[in-house]
Amino acid sequence: MNAHAAVAAMTEGLRKEAAIEPDPVVTGEVTKETQVIAIYGKGGIGKSFTLANLSYMMAQQGKRVLLIGCDPKSDTTSLLFGGKACPTIIETSARKKLAGDDVKIGDVCFKRDGVFAMELGGPEVGRGCGGRGIIHGFELLEKLGFHEWGFDYVLLDFLGDVVCGGFGLPIARDMCQKVIVVASNDMQSLYVANNVCSAVEYFRKLGGNVGVAGMVVNKDDGTGEAAAFAKEVGIPILAAIPADDDIRKKSANYQIIGIPGDRWAPLFEELAHNVATAPPVRPKPVTQDGLLGLFSSETTGRNVVLDPASQEDMRGGVIVEKATLEVVYDTV
Repeated sequence: MNAHAAVAAMTEGLRKEAAIEPDPVVTGEVTKETQVIAIYGKGGIGKSFTLANLSYMMAQQGKRVLLIGCDPKSDTTSLLFGGKACPTIIETSARKKLAGDDVKIGDVCFKRDGVFAMELGGPEVGRGCGGRGIIHGFELLEKLGFHEWGFDYVLLDFLGDVVCGGFGLPIARDMCQKVIVVASNDMQSLYVANNVCSAVEYFRKLGGNVGVAGMVVNKDDGTGEAAAFAKEVGIPILAAIPADDDIRKKSANYQIIGIPGDRWAPLFEELAHNVATAPPVRPKPVTQDGLLGLFSSETTGRNVVLDPASQEDMRGGVIVEKATLEVVYDTV
């Protein structure tokens, strides 16, 4: 085959691939016995802390729980495993592929006191797309039998700051039944929560089934902005975890506090119940001005007036008008 024929064949192949329509959004009733729940939130807001303690409490209540970290930082399971790093699916898959071996479930999934946990992982900084890594990770999970596993709950920890396709996978493809957002009483975390609600509403309009079950308020200082946001968008507060120094210290030391009999056990027992029973609802995302309205003007600077810039401002002085270079023709 000559070079022109090879290029023509490749071009035709790409055209055929581009013409393949994506799978339609599922519109039927959810029939899975397993509840697949995607948890979203701003980076550093406390999703991993919340999920580690929630999954641990659920397991102690006799539930079969699988926790999957879908954040490139791969830190979802660190608290659960006392600070130890969990081999990620992406790095394990790459290593096994080079060695000519297949990935086994024991290579990527690990247990602690009834909780099953794994990390999808992600590429090194500047060396790939994190969203594409998420998609690759789920493709491998499907090969390992993801849809045949017998869990009561599968909890997916997603980074809410990132808006590319891979991170919206559970919502876009109806991979989960409901979404939970983790936020605090600050503008940035609520901005992310509102974006997640917008994504859910967008895909609902396209025929999707995923809804928002509610919000977990982490590091709650009692100022009430997160609760006001939840009320505005029409979702319940599933739990409010206080900004307490005991929680901060134990979390920093990789200690689980969602243990029956612990001081904080009732909080996570209530959260486990609410996560299990809260129905998915269609949120009503707010506008940027609506989000700003939840905070005082002293906090957000809403008293600032937009002052339009001029060409003089941009050039740092007086503008000298130059003759136009436009060609003007005499009219006959």
